[in-house]
Amino acid sequence: MDSPVPDAPVRLLGIKDLPACQRLAEDRGWGREDHKWRFLFSVGDVYGIDDGNGELAGTVISTPYGKDVAAISMVLVAKRYERRGLGGRLMRHAMDNTETASLCLTATDYGRPLYERLGFRSVALCTAYTGVAEGLSKRGVSVPAEARDMPAIHELDSEVFGADRSEVVKGLPSFCESFRVVRHGHGIAGFAGAWKNEDRTPVGPVIAQDTETALTLVDEVTPPGPVRLDVDHRHPELIAWAEAHGLRPAFTTTIMEYGAPINGDPSRLYVPIAQALG
Repeated sequence: MDSPVPDAPVRLLGIKDLPACQRLAEDRGWGREDHKWRFLFSVGDVYGIDDGNGELAGTVISTPYGKDVAAISMVLVAKRYERRGLGGRLMRHAMDNTETASLCLTATDYGRPLYERLGFRSVALCTAYTGVAEGLSKRGVSVPAEARDMPAIHELDSEVFGADRSEVVKGLPSFCESFRVVRHGHGIAGFAGAWKNEDRTPVGPVIAQDTETALTLVDEVTPPGPVRLDVDHRHPELIAWAEAHGLRPAFTTTIMEYGAPINGDPSRLYVPIAQALG
């Protein structure tokens, strides 16, 4: 017999709810991702529905970037309640309580039909490449980012993403294990990071003025050991890099938008910080 669907209101969660969020993620076959969850709590609004038994029935996170764009992520519903309307409730709550002109998210094949019903439109595909990267050249073109680079990093990120992500950008040096820039004149030609997530290291963000700089940054920020690289299909040269260095496709997701078209420049947005943040 199915468990009754919880009728508790959607509420704003706090960091004390992190263990319950992680148990819900594990229920869906995801990892605990402690580092990632803590960062998302620090920059976004985390919502959830209680199941009445001390656990969460579902979650969603909205990370607003000023008044322009919000990234929607971590749309999770416990297996015992799946396909019974909770995902839609959570999404509608996040959409109604996010006062931005546009929303963006990255959808799995499982979740995409819900987002399409809510009015999201597909704009691109993204494939996660995983494995241990081989043959990295490490030419030493990039250097570790310093405090003096942060204004230029913020300016380039805002220009390329189409929104002011100041809170996220400010947190990147501490969130990332490696955070590097390629300097150009009095500014920067690009920046990239890599951060630890359980048993592997996602590479991202990678934002650069041109492909050569982007590939240099990816090459120099990618560490030894298992990595993950989320590649937008609008960058075939990065797909070629991943395959040439021994990484293999793990799964593909759909990049989606809602509301006003996002006024960014995907030609210079090579790799997201994480699919949860764009």
